[in-house]
Amino acid sequence: MKTIIAEKPSVAREIARIVGATKPEEGYMHGNGYYVTWAFGHLVQPALPEGYGIKGFRRDNLPVIPEAFTLVPRQVRTEKGYKADSGVMKQIRVITKLFNDSERIIVATDAGREGELIFRYLYHYIDCTVPFDRLWISSLTDKAIREGLANLEDGNRYDNLYFAAKSRSEADWLVGINGTQALTVAAGRGTYSVGRVQTPTLAMVCSRFWENKRFVPEDVFQVHFSAQGTETDSVVKFSSVKKWNVKPEAAEAYNLLKSCTEATVLSVERKETVQEPPLLYDLTTLQKEANAKHGFTAEQTLAIAQKLYESKLITYPRTGSRYIPEDVFAGIPVLLKGLKNHPKWEVHAARMKELSRRSVNGAKVTDHHALLPTGVKPLLFAKEETTLYDMIVGRMLEAFMPPCIKDVTAVKAGCGGIEFSTKGSVVKQAGWRSVYREEKEETVIPTWNEGDTLLVRGCSLTEGKTKPKPFHTEATLLAAMETAGKEIEDETMRQAMKDCGIGTPATRAAIIETLLRREYIVRSKKILVPTEKGLALYSIVKGMDIANVEMTGEWEATLAKIERGELPAEVFMRDIETYTRKITTELLACDKIFGHKDSGCSCPKCGAGRMQFYGKVVRCDNAACGLSLFRQIAGKTLSDTDMTALITNGRTELLNGFKSKQGKPFSAVVAFDGEFNTVFEFPDEKRKSGRPGRKRK
Repeated sequence: MKTIIAEKPSVAREIARIVGATKPEEGYMHGNGYYVTWAFGHLVQPALPEGYGIKGFRRDNLPVIPEAFTLVPRQVRTEKGYKADSGVMKQIRVITKLFNDSERIIVATDAGREGELIFRYLYHYIDCTVPFDRLWISSLTDKAIREGLANLEDGNRYDNLYFAAKSRSEADWLVGINGTQALTVAAGRGTYSVGRVQTPTLAMVCSRFWENKRFVPEDVFQVHFSAQGTETDSVVKFSSVKKWNVKPEAAEAYNLLKSCTEATVLSVERKETVQEPPLLYDLTTLQKEANAKHGFTAEQTLAIAQKLYESKLITYPRTGSRYIPEDVFAGIPVLLKGLKNHPKWEVHAARMKELSRRSVNGAKVTDHHALLPTGVKPLLFAKEETTLYDMIVGRMLEAFMPPCIKDVTAVKAGCGGIEFSTKGSVVKQAGWRSVYREEKEETVIPTWNEGDTLLVRGCSLTEGKTKPKPFHTEATLLAAMETAGKEIEDETMRQAMKDCGIGTPATRAAIIETLLRREYIVRSKKILVPTEKGLALYSIVKGMDIANVEMTGEWEATLAKIERGELPAEVFMRDIETYTRKITTELLACDKIFGHKDSGCSCPKCGAGRMQFYGKVVRCDNAACGLSLFRQIAGKTLSDTDMTALITNGRTELLNGFKSKQGKPFSAVVAFDGEFNTVFEFPDEKRKSGRPGRKRK
């Protein structure tokens, strides 16, 4: 018998059908010489510190660096601490029995770093010695599964992938466990969670937040005039090359311009520009564009893409490559032919003759090639799934279409001693841009030449203000994670930076969700805003290595080297252990930041503890309660007097100086709700409508 192990039951059922293992049992299926079983994600994980005899958060225990990591079944939290998940234990027993009853194992977990780790951790925990082969496929179509089973590879070929995955797991354990315990010990109360990727990501959100908030806008003035074309009725608008920050200077230029009736063409530059088609999607690019265009969260996009993959409609979604190899390119005409009767895409597919090869480069394909539809006809499914599927099909069409070619004309003119410019473009070949018809209205520039005289038809003075960089959205944060915080517009350069990004395409959505779940950031419509808790943590760690984005990016590049067999995992882990000791020392030294004094007030929640005043928070000293009240609320820091009133009376006086998310000032009372969350009350509103206070988010 052979045992095939998949990552989840739904995938196992598809494979079981192909191999003829159709007889169901509890935890597996069998038939035709095969057992087919499954995991539920990670069944086995590194033990928590308690597994090494270390209980509680104590300064003397830090840093916790095990000589060798111990694997345990996945744990669940109970009132008495962590214990093994009973459902997981049951499935492990099933898998152990099947492995021991097999002559060979076929690994069919997801073909990537985490999928490999799911199997290897389980294999080592069971202490299994049965040889195993690897099923490595990029889609779940029947054809792909059959071809994969016919071309199994020796499992040892993927050892480097496992070493990289194991190193990532253990590095995250060391940094997360020690960093969290060290900062929590320094604080004295509460829990401050930090992590190898999580904290640099939070730092990017908070840094952008403060950059935006502290930005001082400046006035910007510009003058313009309109000119009549000599051979056409069109009117072209020119804008001054210079912009003024002082209105009187701009007004002087405007008054001078008003007295002019003619302008002289100083130069005319005409050139043809070629816009190459975009590369195919990888997961991160799909997540960025789905967020920007449709408001999907990164996690939502990944979940939908995974569902489309399991429905056999798209190739493996957790890919970090935007390229395909030659053999996949050979199948693109068949995929295009399959769109022949599609009402939305057939007109584009029909006109595609010679295909662009920009996305074809086998050397740039990592574990999996770029995202593509499989050619399986979709049935009816939800609107969000249709939207994402259409994005992937549309991008395939764009990627293999000809470039977009434009004639661009740039003209400079002089008027009243001031230099002006204008630019226009005409599309010669729409190419890939015809798919979504993204072209803006063309601006046709008359056939002017240097030295021509233009008639001034009117002039104007405009006033504006410089703007700060906007808050991060999930799209911009994913882009920043991809390039370790470096803002890179050029697509080729972005691709070159990928190995230096933080996180991986498969984990970035989970990192953002972790920050949201731990209440370090919140979603406000499309933007990501740090909470007072997140800003408080950032203020402590912002100058430390734990928040260093570039260092974390360098580690991701090192993990990629381990995966390629270019570096031993032991070298990376030695660096991580050294780093762990350094950040533990740095974070334990933060106890001075958390200096506190007794408020003289009992805890309003438990009654047993005393409320302690810290710099940014007021906290109950009863460890079983730990009520925490952040001083900074909606841009205002509450004083000791304000906090004392809140603790003793359940509400403050009417306070001024709060700011809404739109930056508008307001006054309110801060009060407790029934669960001791702080809420705003607006006395005038309450008298008028009887409405309760609004919870502060």
